[in-house]
Amino acid sequence: MAVPKRKMSRSNTRHRRSQWKAVAPSLVRCERCQEPRLQHTACGNCGTYNRRQVLEV
Repeated sequence: MAVPKRKMSRSNTRHRRSQWKAVAPSLVRCERCQEPRLQHTACGNCGTYNRRQVLEV
């Protein structure tokens, strides 16, 4: 089993962890109902994707 050569310092650990952050999802407007939705997904409000009805809402 591999063993780390040195213990990682608190400073390095905290510096690495400080880079973890949540990213806000990019939203676009639905062409039909103008509700915000995730890109490349069917609209949860009206059920359309690429101008086609794909979900029963």
